[in-house]
Amino acid sequence: MSAANPQGGGAPQKEVSVNEKGKPVYKLGKGLYWRLIWTLSGNFLFLLALYNAVISIFLPNQVANVVQGDAAQNTIALASIMTVSSFITVFVQPLTGAFSDRTRSKMGMRTPYILAGSFIGGFAICMLAPQSSMIGIGICWVIASVTLNIMNGPLATILADRVPEENRGVASGYIGAAQTGGGTLGIIAAGWFANHTLSGGYLFFGIGIFVVCLIFCLLNREPNTKQMDVEPFNWKEFFKGFWVSPKKNPDFGWAFIARFVMYLGYQGVVAYQLYILRYYIGLDDASSNTIVGVMSTIQLFALIISSVVCGYLSDKFQARKPFVFISSIIMAVSYVFPLFMRTETSMLIMAGVLGIGYGCYMSIDMALMTQVLPDNGENAGKDMGVLTIATNLPQMLVQPLVAVLISIFASYGSVFITAIILVLASSFLILPIKKVK
Repeated sequence: MSAANPQGGGAPQKEVSVNEKGKPVYKLGKGLYWRLIWTLSGNFLFLLALYNAVISIFLPNQVANVVQGDAAQNTIALASIMTVSSFITVFVQPLTGAFSDRTRSKMGMRTPYILAGSFIGGFAICMLAPQSSMIGIGICWVIASVTLNIMNGPLATILADRVPEENRGVASGYIGAAQTGGGTLGIIAAGWFANHTLSGGYLFFGIGIFVVCLIFCLLNREPNTKQMDVEPFNWKEFFKGFWVSPKKNPDFGWAFIARFVMYLGYQGVVAYQLYILRYYIGLDDASSNTIVGVMSTIQLFALIISSVVCGYLSDKFQARKPFVFISSIIMAVSYVFPLFMRTETSMLIMAGVLGIGYGCYMSIDMALMTQVLPDNGENAGKDMGVLTIATNLPQMLVQPLVAVLISIFASYGSVFITAIILVLASSFLILPIKKVK
């Protein structure tokens, strides 16, 4: 694909050519390039803010208000909703991506999904506000999860559609920073909304997600794709693409299992921070809503510093496994503090130490994964997509896991112990990998 260098001078180019199959080939000048990057980053910032606000603060508070039970009852109720929504949406993004590739309309390939998904998803978020039953909350959240994923898949594909490979590193950096910052800002804002007006919080994020998507689509319009060729969709090949033989590719298999186990341990604590502060540490509702935001801020700063330092050192020494191993150990150590000290201070210490460990892990894990891809990365897109399952599936499984632990042991201490075991296990699962130093 040919494209003007976005770093160069000259007036923005608005031309969109087509290749031999009629597919749009974007030639972005400096102005259009940065408009795309800033608006796309803004979309992901708001989307991650919405997800973290709703999942970490709004839903736990709303479920607790509806159920009005103890720690176990509220945890099981929340886990039920999150498990159902996660199970239903697990294949939504890859399916939507495949369908949008084949969509032909005056609005383009991605825009119909982005606008429809954000409108319906935003409306479902707004409709969560008046719900006073678990059924109502569950239905609204499932609709929101499905439709926001329908929006998210095509939105994430915009980078590959419009930005040439030589410029994707910088673009990915901006988007990654926006996602990280958005997640933290979402929790901070949600803490304020939860203490003042939970309904107002739902309306803010529900309306806001459609507004930012509409602005993005208006400022970065797609060309008419009705003349494009349409490749037939093969269900067998689609699902076959999710399988990579661990026998033929043992390093890939070990990397997949290690990432899966690590995220299962990590999500078990992160997803239930509000309930941990409330039912394990013993803070009141208002304090727990506020402290979650403080913890997220501490973790963000620790994560940024750690990821930069570890990424630099890993490249300097051309070593991946030692850093992934050490980062997993650090994460496990962070969970020890609240396990033995049930105080607000211990949770703040955990946030800082966890940020150091997770930041190091994130900065190295992706590089390690790219080095264990089958066939020397010839099918990198598909295989990296398979690896995302090792991140997404734990988010689904951790809900019933935590619910079972709380039901049996009646304490979030059991969640910390399980997280320590899982994260430590993941560090040792990296060791059998042979391709990477």
